[in-house]
Amino acid sequence: MTSLLDRLWDAHLVHSEEGRPDLLYIDRHLVHEVTSNQAFDGLRAANRRLRRPDLTCGVIDHSIPTDDRTRPLKDRTAEAQLEALERNREEFGLTAFFGDTDPRQGVIHVCMPEQGLILPGHSVVCGDSHTATHGAFGALAFGIGTSEVEHVMATQTLPQRKPRSMAVNVSGKLPSTASAKDLILNVIRKVGVGGGAGCAIEYRGEAIRAMSMEARMTLCNMSIECGARLGMVAPDEVTFGYLRGRPYAPHGDDFERAVERWRELRSDDCHRFDSELNLDISRLSPRVTWGTNPAQNVPASGRVPSLESLRTAGERAAAGRALDYMKLRPGMKLEDVVVDYVFIGSCTNGRYEDLKDAAAVLKGRKIAKGVTALVVPGSGPVKRRCEREGLDRVFKSAGCEWRHPGCSMCLAMNPDIVPPGNRCVSTSNRNFEGRQGRLAMTHLASPTTAAASAVTGRIVPAKNLRRFL
Repeated sequence: MTSLLDRLWDAHLVHSEEGRPDLLYIDRHLVHEVTSNQAFDGLRAANRRLRRPDLTCGVIDHSIPTDDRTRPLKDRTAEAQLEALERNREEFGLTAFFGDTDPRQGVIHVCMPEQGLILPGHSVVCGDSHTATHGAFGALAFGIGTSEVEHVMATQTLPQRKPRSMAVNVSGKLPSTASAKDLILNVIRKVGVGGGAGCAIEYRGEAIRAMSMEARMTLCNMSIECGARLGMVAPDEVTFGYLRGRPYAPHGDDFERAVERWRELRSDDCHRFDSELNLDISRLSPRVTWGTNPAQNVPASGRVPSLESLRTAGERAAAGRALDYMKLRPGMKLEDVVVDYVFIGSCTNGRYEDLKDAAAVLKGRKIAKGVTALVVPGSGPVKRRCEREGLDRVFKSAGCEWRHPGCSMCLAMNPDIVPPGNRCVSTSNRNFEGRQGRLAMTHLASPTTAAASAVTGRIVPAKNLRRFL
């Protein structure tokens, strides 16, 4: 019996030799200003050309400011990164490139699918760990290192060892108060930060089939936070409906023929995975992290766990260090934890549905005194749709800052940084020490929990918001 992973892997296999990594063909290579310029320099130094400029897609997203974009940028390092990628785009002939003034510009894992550049059956790589996002389309998508980036640029191939297979079987109906972000946090909590190490996770079951593409992308995006190499969802009518009419997707009869091929991208019913996790999410509640890795999370209306409640000595030791860094005590109610910043955006939760959900919580309300809230759309098209529908006015009326697209406060690589000692509820994907700024304390949450926390100034799920007003 064959799995989705098997089908994707075999379709891209160029060469296989016992005792050595397989050589895979790459359909889409995504590049941005932080991890690709060094690889372009390597090509130049070796007098090599870019093997497939038509399959190399670029965007500026990580270091670009989300407020004032006047060039040259105030940050000289960021300006140098942008200038370098712009020169490389011209010299090496990238055909799909979304620069700072392009209306399609945005976070790489938002704008590329949005343009139809990611299709079922594709192999997709990028010098960015959250490339796993694109597995939501039934693609073989994963992050790579700088030397691997140069290898793909030169050859359009990549040596890789095939990952083990893992199924996450999800049943039940997702409660209206919970989201895909809450589901993936719960998955990571259950398996641990290393529980998916070396695996390709396939998300399966009725609950997954009921999810939108945006929700599926959130799931796959954070798969790597439990150590997985990539996450995947088999394509179905939801996938095809999302892709129909996208600029770079096939059109007309070509699209219909492609759909017939894409329907074959699935795991056989009787396929045996290397490992499986079964989840019923009918009672899933909003979740939030309390520590310094995504597995350290609890219900948002709950308490910081006691060390004694954790399973292993290693978990207890890690929790002790995390509590010291986060300035929390075991047993504390999360609703008593005061918030300084709220960030709604990123490649995890910066899509239209995410911002719409956050706006529904903020409508007619004001953020708490002392809270700074940034709302950063994941792309230009997301920003314009929100503005057409008046969501930007909801955010601004509530006291939030409405920004231009970019990675923003997900990581301390641009001006949107959480100051030392400040606490942020963030819809991004990582809560590591210093991720949002030196000595910044990060709590990962869904867009609705982040919005409710902005209103109350405390960590509160949206379903409990009325108790604080």
